[in-house]
Amino acid sequence: MNSRVAIAPPQMSVGRAAADWFLFMLFGLVAACTTTGTDKPDYELLEPSTMLSAPEPVVLTERYYSKEQVAHGKYMVELLGCSTCHTDGALVGSPNLHRLLAGSQTGIAFSDPLTQANPGVVFPGNLTSDPDTGIGLWNESDIIEMLRTGVNQYGQHTLSVMPWPAYAKITDDDATAIAAYLLSLPPVKHVVPRKVRPGKRTDYDFVHFGVYRKSQ
Repeated sequence: MNSRVAIAPPQMSVGRAAADWFLFMLFGLVAACTTTGTDKPDYELLEPSTMLSAPEPVVLTERYYSKEQVAHGKYMVELLGCSTCHTDGALVGSPNLHRLLAGSQTGIAFSDPLTQANPGVVFPGNLTSDPDTGIGLWNESDIIEMLRTGVNQYGQHTLSVMPWPAYAKITDDDATAIAAYLLSLPPVKHVVPRKVRPGKRTDYDFVHFGVYRKSQ
């Protein structure tokens, strides 16, 4: 089995609760594997790509948003490190720069692969404006709601592998700017695998968010 342990290197200090929470979650990328039915995986060290730039927007939303808002949204997306999870290959240190923010074929386990042969796995979604595989049919309110509550436009609750509890306190101006930027991204057609429930096998690589505590 191709199994991996991912320990994220330090990033810049950003002085914001949301960004601090994201860094904490990245430092907890401790295990990754492709399931094969065994409960005794082996591991190799990974270096996730945590310093990716966000893609440049295209001029699609000037009718509704200023250039300054879109630029601030790009800054916020880079500050929060969204590209690390939402860019294909970034979680395993090989980002596909043609798919920046277009979703990941590498998943994130939300149950423990160290104790469960087939953990539940979620795959970070496509954040570009593609209407079929991304968020091209979303509006500003949909994006802000997802940021602050983890609930998507279909009323489905996102697992906290995305640190939306920290984003809940993001300012109105920052949230609107993020929406303006994401709605300005050029569309990239990229189908992301569907979420896998615990006990079901996935053929895709995944990493595991986890923090260890010393045994007494």
